[in-house]
Amino acid sequence: MQNYDVIVIGGGAAGLMCALTAGQRGRRVLVLERANKVGKKILMSGGGRCNFTNLQVTPERFLSANPHFCKSALSRYTQHDFIALVEKHGIAYHEKSSGQLFCDLSSKQILAMLLDECARAGVDIRRNCAVVSLAGADGFRLETSQGAFAAGALVVASGGLSVPSLGGSDFGYTLARQFGLRLQPLRAGLVPLTFSGALGELSARLSGVSLRARVRSAAGSFVDDILFTHRGLSGPAVLQLSSYWQPGEPLQLDLLPDLAIADLLISFKQDRPRAVLRTQLAGYLPMKLVKELEALWWPDRAQTPLAELPDKFLKDIAGHLGNWVLRPAGTEGYRTAEVTLGGVDTRELSSQTMECKTRPGLYFIGEVVDVTGHLGGFNFQWAWSSGWVAGQHA
Repeated sequence: MQNYDVIVIGGGAAGLMCALTAGQRGRRVLVLERANKVGKKILMSGGGRCNFTNLQVTPERFLSANPHFCKSALSRYTQHDFIALVEKHGIAYHEKSSGQLFCDLSSKQILAMLLDECARAGVDIRRNCAVVSLAGADGFRLETSQGAFAAGALVVASGGLSVPSLGGSDFGYTLARQFGLRLQPLRAGLVPLTFSGALGELSARLSGVSLRARVRSAAGSFVDDILFTHRGLSGPAVLQLSSYWQPGEPLQLDLLPDLAIADLLISFKQDRPRAVLRTQLAGYLPMKLVKELEALWWPDRAQTPLAELPDKFLKDIAGHLGNWVLRPAGTEGYRTAEVTLGGVDTRELSSQTMECKTRPGLYFIGEVVDVTGHLGGFNFQWAWSSGWVAGQHA
């Protein structure tokens, strides 16, 4: 039996941040990672450059059954605190759209930074170490594939169900149930939407076509790029909306979100009366998409000159372009989801410490908790913030 002060289950962003923070306090810390390497999601994120935080972190960018829960952690360890750590390690970074920060070179730099801080703090990291059983009567005793370990504090940072190929699993939720904790319903978030039937065939024909659009559902609205895929819709705007979209619900696409579409179409008629609508719209939308829309909405007038199209007809087409109603069949699921919505109910945890209210010494952090950020570095910031808070107390 090897004894530690703190055992962290999970060597991802939240787990490593918690471990280095607790280690810096002089605690003897052990990290258990069942995969062959730590930080797999860090390495894969941001196209290999790690979108490690966002300059515009606010509580409104996070979803939870209790939207106030995340405020304490986010205010005590902010994006600026993490940026200072990145700068301390001399990692060059740049800002992309909407405050997103990426490494100039590689996400490997962020992982190396965390591992360096862990090493300096004396953190023991065990890879290929699966937890076989856990007893928590007096402290915590873990039987693992590498032997038995015990500690007075246990931090669960095992992530969610998203991307099983990178280690996603239900382990953290199983532990929560073992200790009698409530869970909020789980579902895939930040995930592409799928279509079936004629709509599925249409999206397959448009696969690879991208454009800037507004995507709306009953609970959310986002303007950003969308991408047609062979299965449905993806792209930043769709991924954002997926966390708000409910199964069976329609969504609306505004294909020209920055324009007064009716006025635009009528101006076509005035400026190019002998042209057809398709050729004029192709100056604003991908031609491949315009041809599909023509087949849907004005096939009988495809060759009719604009001068012969009534203003009412053009206004009707404008209505379609600004409010194209689509009904997704579902999502691509956890296989491609960036996050898992839901998780350990925040009513079970202290927002000040991330400690379980009914079981002293037990902490839950990161994705396993019912706090999910928007696309763009917000989920990493939740990992850093919740991990730091738990590391200050475990």
